[in-house]
Amino acid sequence: MATASQSVDTGLQQLARRHLWMHFSRMGAYDADHEIPIISRAEGCYVYDEHGNRYLDGLSGLFCVNAGHGRSEYGEAAARQVEELDFYTLWSYAHPRAIELAARLASLAPGELNRVFFTNGGSEAVESALKLSRNYHRMHGKGQKHKLIAREVAYHGTSMGALSATGITELRTQFEPMTPGGCHVPNTNVYRWPDDREPTWAADAIEERIVFEGPESVAAVILEPVQNAGGCFVPPDGYFQQVREICNRYDVLMISDEVICAWGRLGHYFGCERFDYVPDIITVAKALTSAYAPMGAMIASDTVAAPFMEGNASFAHGFTFAGHPVAAAVAMANLDVYEREDLCGHVLAKEGEFRQMLESLRDLPIVGDVRGAGFFQAIEMVKDKDTKESFNDEESERLLRGFLSAELYKRGLICRADDRGDPVIQLAPPLIADTEQFEEIHDVLSTVLAEAWDQVVR
Repeated sequence: MATASQSVDTGLQQLARRHLWMHFSRMGAYDADHEIPIISRAEGCYVYDEHGNRYLDGLSGLFCVNAGHGRSEYGEAAARQVEELDFYTLWSYAHPRAIELAARLASLAPGELNRVFFTNGGSEAVESALKLSRNYHRMHGKGQKHKLIAREVAYHGTSMGALSATGITELRTQFEPMTPGGCHVPNTNVYRWPDDREPTWAADAIEERIVFEGPESVAAVILEPVQNAGGCFVPPDGYFQQVREICNRYDVLMISDEVICAWGRLGHYFGCERFDYVPDIITVAKALTSAYAPMGAMIASDTVAAPFMEGNASFAHGFTFAGHPVAAAVAMANLDVYEREDLCGHVLAKEGEFRQMLESLRDLPIVGDVRGAGFFQAIEMVKDKDTKESFNDEESERLLRGFLSAELYKRGLICRADDRGDPVIQLAPPLIADTEQFEEIHDVLSTVLAEAWDQVVR
């Protein structure tokens, strides 16, 4: 476990502060007395900083190192591929690993989702799905269908098209005006719903928005199986089945954004399997390679792909490095591990124990809700459990960034303390995590959340 942070102004620290621009980071917070956390090695469920302190990686990197750290066979697969074919583009060419991986993904995907379009990551996968949705309708003489229905507080990526789907105001305002067409509807944060609200309410809101915008103008609905931002919002029973019916009724494509929820995070290869629906397009990335190499994909149904498979038609979109041979070889090795070790089965077998551990924290006065699915869980923090009163912006800043984030890290647990929505702690450990790791998480959370209540809230 970690010890108190050492204020050592190492050469790496100096270089990082001078030259490295970290993502979504307040760079001004780091100086000689406030270190940048530098993770230097990793193994299994744990990572180590430059001082040798050990941390339980309770976020799997960023929801992506699902098979765990330090698997040498992935590097060996990459090395073999470099010796055979280091790189070739998929622009008008193909190579064996991309072909084999596409066929393997198609064999795992539900329904008729058989066409795999590779990308380098999640935002690119979403961007590809949005462009395909517009182009698909245009190919059928319905070019006016361009709008996208997404959910409030949902995160779908940072590229300009994906950002139009992202429903987090503070991530959008710096870059406005957005790509036209993004429309937002309520999410499934059932904890915040009135007790008498109908379970179908959030799905009804999607239909109402489609009708309001005009079905002739709406191209697609994009939803995560479990919504990440806001803290692991799960759907009410029947939600996705109703959304599927709505999309069919109004000739709107259904995109399942599974950049986080695919590859075992919910106990299945694809999150839509967990909730028993078949979308028209699935977007994936992150754990496709367990993050050992950058890779993403858009998986489309035969119906959606069909207009681009005939005559002179072409989907005029792509990325130089998408489907990279080395990344594809790593993805194949990753899927071999999934099959050999039955990682999806392990999640299904152990999620009850993981959830029970988190549920035991409800006794703490700061814990308002525990929710999620599989190895993707969240704790929502409140000021008053009875009224569900949350924290204002100043209080959230003091709670999350002034205390929780640093204290959790100091005590050896990496997780997400976030307030995109109400304040939550999110946990998504590697799929190999077991009782030992659950107990470590409990010991840290129980102590730190109790201290947070005593020092920050009460």
